[in-house]
Order: sequence, then structure tokens, then C-alpha cells
Amino acid sequence: MTFSKGSLILIDYTAKVKDTNEVFETTSEDDAKKHSIHDTNIKYQPKLVSVGESWVLKGLDEALSNTKVGDKLTIEVTPDKGFGERDSGKVRKIPLRKLGEDAEKVSVGDTIDIDNKKCIIRYIGSGRVQVDFNHRFAGKTILYDVNVVKSLDSDEDKIFGILKRHIPVGDSKLIFKKSGNSVDIIVPEEIFRSDGLQVMKHFIQMDIFKFVPKLEKINFIETHENKQKQKSKEQIKTETKKEEKPVEQKALS
Repeated sequence: MTFSKGSLILIDYTAKVKDTNEVFETTSEDDAKKHSIHDTNIKYQPKLVSVGESWVLKGLDEALSNTKVGDKLTIEVTPDKGFGERDSGKVRKIPLRKLGEDAEKVSVGDTIDIDNKKCIIRYIGSGRVQVDFNHRFAGKTILYDVNVVKSLDSDEDKIFGILKRHIPVGDSKLIFKKSGNSVDIIVPEEIFRSDGLQVMKHFIQMDIFKFVPKLEKINFIETHENKQKQKSKEQIKTETKKEEKPVEQKALS
């Protein structure tokens, strides 16, 4: 059975540019290492997709609606349904001095921010620089090697999948308990001081209420322990062990 709009599924994929075979994105750590794009800051895992809701490129999204769990296929995404056609109007020359302190550091091919927009440096010379605001893969056809891993059908699977999507910790630390119309989510200690914690909570609750609509309440639980008190207890234990250590007796001659 194929997926209806809004179905939550997990997919593994590796994406490459059709005409150059350049692999630029993958959910597989092995593939990332194989193609020299491994990033230690990335959590390699199947990607959560809500089918038909633009969580991925349009061409990939449309194709996923005609798949089922267990399917392994290559999906071809043309520019009109991918990263867009190239627009010559998005390529322009600017004075090199506009880059400020970065003017001496940049080189052709670098991606930089100008006026809060990402662009690629195409040419540098004579005090001017040519910048390209097109997406790096604009005009390119993309091939996605996809494995449809799982359909998240139960409330528990959906909640767990959503937590994995938003919280960058190991699976064993994603703990929640659903009871009736409410769910308690344990906030992992590793993200207590995260700058984006409130934003994280916001998107988690939005997704959970959307995909598990019968829920009425979400409780985020943070448990803070008194580290100083724990330290004192450990110190007392250590000192006690030292005192209990038997004193060696020297034999009388």
C-alpha cells in the first residue's frame, strides 16, 4: 500500500548530481566516509519525512507518495522540481571591499554570506568579485538512491521519530511516557544549556500535536541535580574508604 499525504515515514538515501556523480548528502555514515563528505557534527540516521508536505525536494516528495515500505529505488529529480533553474540575474559583481575583513581570506568556490544571503564566489580580480546567489545545484538533475525503511503508524513510533528529528542525542536518551491524552518528555541533560532549547521544544510540540492530534497536553520535564551535594557525598565516601583501609602490621623480630 502506498502512502497518503501526511504519512510519517523513515527513509535512507544518498543524493548525487547526475552529470558529475558528485555525492553531496547522505543519511548513511558509511557512504559519507566512502565519498569523503563525513561530518562529525552530523547525526547519521534515517530521515523523517511527512509525505506530500515539502519536507524534502518536490520531485523526491512526489515520488515517495508512490512507494511502500521496503522499496529501494533511484529517484531522478529535475531542476524544476529540485534546486531550481539557474538565473543569470542572481550572478553579479561587487567591490571586493564589501567583504570587509574577509576580502583577503576568500577564494573562488567559497560559500559566503552577503546581506544575510548565501552565495558562491565565482571570480576574483581587479578589486571586484563575482558572486552567485543561485543554489549550488541550480540547473542540476539530482539522483536519490532511496530505501523506504519504515512507516510510523503508532502514536509511540510517531513521538519517538519526532524527538529523534529535533533532539541531537543518542536514542537511549530519548525518553517519554504517554498516558491517556498527555505525554511526558524527559529533556536530556546534555541540552539543558542549548541556545536553541526553547525553539526545539516549540517545534517538537507543534509536530506532536499535528501527528498525534488526540493528545491534549505535552509536559517537558527537566530534572536538575545538586552537583555540589553529590560531590560532597562522593568526598565523604572516599575519605571513609581511606579510614577503613587496614594498616599493615610489621612482624616482631
